Amino acid sequence: MLIRIHPDNPSQRQIRQVVDLLQSGGVIIYPTDTLYGIGCDITNQKAIERIARIKGVNAQKANFSFICYDLSHLSDYTLPVSNDIFKLMKRNLPGPFTFILPASSMVPKLLKSKRKTVGIRVPDNGIVQNIVNELGNPVLSTSVFEDGIEVEYITDPELIHERYGDQVDMVIDGGYGNLVASAIVDCTTGDIEIVREGERELE
Repeated sequence: MLIRIHPDNPSQRQIRQVVDLLQSGGVIIYPTDTLYGIGCDITNQKAIERIARIKGVNAQKANFSFICYDLSHLSDYTLPVSNDIFKLMKRNLPGPFTFILPASSMVPKLLKSKRKTVGIRVPDNGIVQNIVNELGNPVLSTSVFEDGIEVEYITDPELIHERYGDQVDMVIDGGYGNLVASAIVDCTTGDIEIVREGERELE
């Protein structure tokens, strides 16, 4: 299923349709402020395993991130962070960054890496923010990017649907996607380490 949702003024009826699908264990492809993402409700283990199969990875070894609405639920999924790190996140989010933080016990075991960390994303994108807000908990995030795929198949929602439509339950067309992945910022050691550069530098 391919549905078009207006990026600047998402329809609440359509957002509810997406959330109902997620709550029933569905897997979706959706726009962010960087690459298009493949996601599901983080509380649904079968949907998580399905995404791992689509990506050809082991769910426990994959670098899946959580898309959050804002930082208000940060303490639910991460261990306490320093004031400096919280201020850093607040300055830069919503935005094209993934912050790696120590995971709390609320993170499903299937999604904890051996390091017991979790990636937190708050994209600057109204569609996915509305979905997460309506859902009431984070959405799993992993990009549609694959080595060797032509650029159009990761940026054009119609071509994304052509490629993945039989593997997911819904592709959301929110306009053309970006080509640059989010910057990855590791905050687990007390120091700030840029693991991957993005299109924007930290403020």
